[in-house]
Amino acid sequence: MRCALQNLVFGVLLALIVTPLARATSVQELVRLKGQGESVLQGLGLVVGLPGTGDAGEDLMIARPLAKLLENAGNPIGGFDELANSRSIALVMVTCTIDRTGAKLDDKFDVVVSAINNPDSLVGGELFLAPLRAPLPPHHVYAIAQGPVVLEGNNPTRGMVRGGARMTRDIIMPTIASDGTITLIIHPHVSAWTTAQLLADTINQHRMGLDQLGEPLAQAVDDRSVLVKIPATDLADPASFVADILSIRFDPSLLELPARVVVNEREGIIVMTGNVEISPTALTHGDLIITSITPPLEPDVGLPIIEEARWAAVSTSRRASEAAKLQDLLSAFKQLDVSVDDQIAILMQLHRTGALHAELIVN
Repeated sequence: MRCALQNLVFGVLLALIVTPLARATSVQELVRLKGQGESVLQGLGLVVGLPGTGDAGEDLMIARPLAKLLENAGNPIGGFDELANSRSIALVMVTCTIDRTGAKLDDKFDVVVSAINNPDSLVGGELFLAPLRAPLPPHHVYAIAQGPVVLEGNNPTRGMVRGGARMTRDIIMPTIASDGTITLIIHPHVSAWTTAQLLADTINQHRMGLDQLGEPLAQAVDDRSVLVKIPATDLADPASFVADILSIRFDPSLLELPARVVVNEREGIIVMTGNVEISPTALTHGDLIITSITPPLEPDVGLPIIEEARWAAVSTSRRASEAAKLQDLLSAFKQLDVSVDDQIAILMQLHRTGALHAELIVN
């Protein structure tokens, strides 16, 4: 399964290497606006309707909120002992992640519910109305969560309520600074000084380069930030200016990003950019013997020339001084017939020896 998946990834990657890019890249594909970021709302809730698999009613941790719930519903209890036999309710932590662009009144979001105490299972339960608050003071309520719990995976005490949180107030992400500037934050996987400078130059060229004081509208601050001044003529309608900046398109080949190899050890996936190079080297793998058959000048199936070796050379098909390309490394892996785990180990060893001319990212 892993090998099939990896071969598919490599096949798609090689197709991208040899296939011309069909379209340009827009600025908004590479950046987010400073001030935009995910927000997390949280709260305590009760999952009700459980078939005897909930928390023990005599536990004060569940008895207190359950008693409060009954009181608010007009049915106060005389004492916690009345709840001793209840096993139909579970106390849960409820969390909701809001997109980096914020949220508006009545927007709906998924929520995750996780048992706090020790119920047997949340299967068949429904989250009762739970207020979701900001994690920092003053802890305003921003949403109300409610709905049936759907379990995912093999954990019976953790589930999700799809579209369960309804916003009760807006969450606005400030993107324009008080001095009339915006900052473009470059996504980590494409961050580099060359990327920041390219974006600044592209924006300046698109907007004719200079503001009223003769200074560039856009300046690269660091390898992940580009500061953009909003011209005085656009301050009355900054949204139009920001939209124009984010929609600028350019040739992605100008990015000149560093070569990268990204490895996911858990899933056994290796993804490489097309410009990965390795120094001429040789690989050996365990006790595997590489067998190559070289036919004589006049091929005779019955009398081939057989050569055996425990080493597979990884070199260039051109001058010896040139570094091998990605396809040379893939060919070596195919020749060695190694597993995905061993391929990852080989990549790490190549990186440690300095033979892999790329940034190695292991997830």
